Amino acid sequence: MYMQATMEDTLRIPAEFIRKGQSLNQRIDELASEAFEGKYDSENRFVLVTYDHEPIGRGRIIHGDGAIYQKVKFKAILFVMLENEVIEGAISEVHDFGCFIRIGPVEALLHKSQIMDDHVDVRDGQDRKIVGRTSGKELVIGDPVRSRIVSLSFNPADPKNSKIGLTCKQPGLGGLEWLKEER
Repeated sequence: MYMQATMEDTLRIPAEFIRKGQSLNQRIDELASEAFEGKYDSENRFVLVTYDHEPIGRGRIIHGDGAIYQKVKFKAILFVMLENEVIEGAISEVHDFGCFIRIGPVEALLHKSQIMDDHVDVRDGQDRKIVGRTSGKELVIGDPVRSRIVSLSFNPADPKNSKIGLTCKQPGLGGLEWLKEER
């Protein structure tokens, strides 16, 4: 789910970023996007973009560092995932162990044991596909899927290595084409 929030954090402004003729606010905009965007915040919300950066009070200089530590208030667009949340995404990769689903700015794993109640096989060919042995239901790269988040393990240091687990083994979940056919 996407949301907007007002946040505060401290930004380190290196001494070389403070030059005559350039606005401190311009430097804050540059550094804030680099420092906060594409990362998880303290509440495990993925920060997509920040804007309206506003310095709060006077910055501090720490002895021996030379940089300014400036408290900044800003607005952010966040992507928030909750355990047990039902989400929709598209298959981005197919592997022998299952597939990855692109949900917003992140990818989550849908293990082959969690795709459907039927046993599944991963078939190679022109397009790798996941096929139910009995049902014949198929999933290929790009197919839209509705699933439920069953596990979240965030890695704030390296967001790309966060682990998000999904399941489709419930009524109303699975490939969107399957769901249309069932109706």
